[in-house]
Amino acid sequence: MHKSTYPRVLTIAGSDSGGGAGIQADLKTIAAHGCYGASIITALTAQNTVGVTAIHPVPIEFVAAQIDAVLSDIGADAVKIGMLFSPELIYAVAHGVQRHQVQTLVLDPVMVAQSGDKLLQDQAIKALVAELIPLATIITPNLPEAEVLLGRAITSHDQAAEAAAELATLGAQNVLLKGGHFEGQESEDYLFLGAEQRTTALRSPRIVTRNNHGTGCTLSSAIAAQLALGKNMEEAVTLAKEYITGAIRAGSQHTIGQGHGPVHHFFQFFP
Repeated sequence: MHKSTYPRVLTIAGSDSGGGAGIQADLKTIAAHGCYGASIITALTAQNTVGVTAIHPVPIEFVAAQIDAVLSDIGADAVKIGMLFSPELIYAVAHGVQRHQVQTLVLDPVMVAQSGDKLLQDQAIKALVAELIPLATIITPNLPEAEVLLGRAITSHDQAAEAAAELATLGAQNVLLKGGHFEGQESEDYLFLGAEQRTTALRSPRIVTRNNHGTGCTLSSAIAAQLALGKNMEEAVTLAKEYITGAIRAGSQHTIGQGHGPVHHFFQFFP
């Protein structure tokens, strides 16, 4: 009897009790792309659309046990990594993906929540640069995160394009620098393709809405799903950006909570 399987995407990230970001956004995005989603929870957050009120890290040995359980049996065609709270956790995740020889790794270096709450300990940043970024197929920092990683301000589109290439010197194969924090009628991201040593600008119309919670999680998970589906890097990022634009546009028509609401992950299936 013929047996088929699904493209498999594993997300390693924190749980958002409000459902708009983190593991919850990742799994919704992965499902929306027709892929099978598995999850490693690295931290629990008490969180809603207004902000983060508490973070409870999952014990390091339990994170490692989750990684071994999933990758030794189910495996993954792509792994997305999001919120990692401490240096010890970063070491555990890096060693776990190396132990299981993960080939496709999308790293979203989550440092600050949409609400401005800090999600990453200061000493974890050095560990991220030393341990995980060199393993990444692509990293997807926003402007504030890129500024932290490079240790300098990025104030123009030209500087952002240069920064995308500079970030690749940290060891990632490719870089998507998200320019959503700039102002203007368009949202412009910069994709540096390491194999070609080429930077390309990806533009989309800017949608004015408060419902932008979890956009980074959603975009990085969409990239991982597209890579798991067999797309090359430029195609994967382009299609993922189209998906997040559609999700933001559809989500702008709904009200969830009193703060930054979620995007509409399943806009392609229902209004």
